[in-house]
Amino acid sequence: MNRHVSTAISALGVLACALLLAGALRDHRAGGSPLWVAAGASLLLGAVLALVRDVRRGRRRASA
Repeated sequence: MNRHVSTAISALGVLACALLLAGALRDHRAGGSPLWVAAGASLLLGAVLALVRDVRRGRRRASA
């Protein structure tokens, strides 16, 4: 059960980071700083990597 909760939290983190990146892109198109886009992209990358790690751990424990 714990691995399911961890995976769900990671998935919500990916969603939150994707929304942040979308907002940063909209702000950049309106003349904002491109550093927000870089920060949003790096946060999204980290969140996706965490989700992949949680999914792999869940599969490994389920099959063992």
